[in-house]
Amino acid sequence: MLSKLKDIAKQKIRAKRKEYFGKYPDVFTKMYAFTRSDTARALGYYPYYPKIEKSDATEVTIDGKQKIMLGSNNYLGLTNHPKVIEAGINALKKYGSGLTGSRLLNGNILLHDELEEKLANFVGMESALVFSTGMGVNVGTIISVCGPDDMVYSDQYNHASIVDGIRFSRTQKTVYKHNDIKDLEEKLKNANPKTPRFIVTDGIFSMEGDIAKLEEIVALSKKYPSRLMVDDAHSIGVLGPNGEGTSAHFGVTKDVDLIMGTFSKSLGCVGGFISGERVIIEYIKHHSRQIIFTASLPPSNVASVMAALKVIQSEPERREQLWKNTEFMRKGFKSMGYNTGESTTPVIPVLIGKDAKTFQVWKSLMEAGVYTNPVVSPATPPGRGLLRTSYMATHTREQLEFCLEMFEKVGKKARVI
Repeated sequence: MLSKLKDIAKQKIRAKRKEYFGKYPDVFTKMYAFTRSDTARALGYYPYYPKIEKSDATEVTIDGKQKIMLGSNNYLGLTNHPKVIEAGINALKKYGSGLTGSRLLNGNILLHDELEEKLANFVGMESALVFSTGMGVNVGTIISVCGPDDMVYSDQYNHASIVDGIRFSRTQKTVYKHNDIKDLEEKLKNANPKTPRFIVTDGIFSMEGDIAKLEEIVALSKKYPSRLMVDDAHSIGVLGPNGEGTSAHFGVTKDVDLIMGTFSKSLGCVGGFISGERVIIEYIKHHSRQIIFTASLPPSNVASVMAALKVIQSEPERREQLWKNTEFMRKGFKSMGYNTGESTTPVIPVLIGKDAKTFQVWKSLMEAGVYTNPVVSPATPPGRGLLRTSYMATHTREQLEFCLEMFEKVGKKARVI
């Protein structure tokens, strides 16, 4: 009864405001007209903001029912590792829940500096700088490095944080076709040689699961002198001889100027870092608004990341198992007739087609106990809806076999395969 009365009161207030703004422009007009999410909920096809009640990494509980998680970036399964949890608890007890300020003035502790040193050593760079979010790393770095007199060359499928960093920096922008080295060279060749050039690319592309052609991009950065930044959000812990990322995977670390990474994937937490030459990192540290005006990461978070980094280095078998699971699933999908695009990594997109069909298959899989991420336009080109799946070292063979069984059952019923 109380809930009904509250709804009636809200409707009256909204009607009154609408009547008043009927005579004047209203910035909320577009919001009152937005019905897409409510329509999707009513039809039972709303896939976002799931109410996860419990998680043990490979399985989650939603509405009291268990689902096998194929929609996470927890590649090495470290979110539940006892050493990672213990490190966070100990730091929480020692330092408290937060630092209540930016790193510049009053939110910097020895743990931050220690983590930065370990990260720089891990990826083979001179220095590193820890940010509170991965989004903040890319935005804050690009804004600090580039300005209106510079030109940024960005892959068509780069992450939104790179796109926003370029936008907010007000730099000149050239977008080259996805992983198309010829197109990138053509654009570099035709550019004004007096304009400073900055190339930025994802290492592993988060939706397609393919890897940047970094060796060839490095060659172009030398041929047409340009600085080069690699976003290794999905590559840290996954690529490279010891999980150091894309540059190590190709053996070109010395030719890359900046390596970015996040803590919210293989490192199992939240936050991120930028690494490179000490003088460049020092400049970003004192110019990035995302560092200066953002509260620093809580000690428990920093300690957990350090513990996760240590596990990555001391337990290489996790990465080996991750790749075994990845290849098992890729072969399984292909044997059924699914199109997995150009993916060669633990991010495996399963192409479905039209948006409506994509949501239909997503819903059927969810009901069957398999959690995936539906990706539709405008995040993908029209008609190229896909289910983004990703894998963990801690997935069991039994879990993966069940997922393949459900994909085959649902795919045949939906006439996708």
